[in-house]
Amino acid sequence: MQSFENQQIRRFVDGVWTAAVPDTLSVEEPLEIQLCHGPGRSVQSVSITMRTPGNDKDLALGFLFTEGILQSPELLETIHMAPASNRVLISLKPEFSIDLKKMERHFYTTSSCGVCGKASIEALEATHVCPVQAPAWSFEPALICSLPEQLRAAQEQFEYTGGVHASALFDRAGKLLALREDVGRHNALDKLIGLYFQQGELPLSQHILLLSGRASFELLQKAAAAGIRMVCAVGAPSSLAVATAKSLGIALVGFLRKDRFNLYTEMQHL
Repeated sequence: MQSFENQQIRRFVDGVWTAAVPDTLSVEEPLEIQLCHGPGRSVQSVSITMRTPGNDKDLALGFLFTEGILQSPELLETIHMAPASNRVLISLKPEFSIDLKKMERHFYTTSSCGVCGKASIEALEATHVCPVQAPAWSFEPALICSLPEQLRAAQEQFEYTGGVHASALFDRAGKLLALREDVGRHNALDKLIGLYFQQGELPLSQHILLLSGRASFELLQKAAAAGIRMVCAVGAPSSLAVATAKSLGIALVGFLRKDRFNLYTEMQHL
């Protein structure tokens, strides 16, 4: 499935209409995530999310992991997605059964849920944090400042459309390891985390996460679930994102540019 498509448009420039010209748009389509589990092998739809097609299996796994539904890739039996389909079916091994009532929670991770920040962080600590035993580590400011340029150079879909978010993972030496793009910032991060979840490489406690936009509580939640200790954002963090980072010992950087950034929290050994 294509992640972008061409449309004919007219531009108004310097007071003049242009002739029809092609423009490239990011594709946005629904993805239904289904789960087959339990002795009865029942199939249930657990979520429908609007996303940019591509890396859909990683998106589904990352979503189910960061939402606390899946804890280990050892539960997986098969992952199936038919060609040109907007539905992914994840089958678990027959001996495993999942409590899907967790999907009926009142999404305290949304900024408009009305639940206080303290309650949100306590719920996150109880259910979504990947245990990390590694000690804290220091970083060079120059290395952090080098990350946005690498991110921008690797954003293929953004280069064509200008309409997608990105999440990128770097090692401690500043080497770009993986990048995922999507019209939804949460989807981009779920795709990235799902990739490493399936490979059994969590927690990502020795890596740096870079977000192409702002840092919200939801994205800190997902990073914490994957055991990420350092989160950098090109944009601003929210107050609850900062509070979450402080509570969980995550180093949080915002307004990252090639020559400056703000450090909101320090990394801690938990």
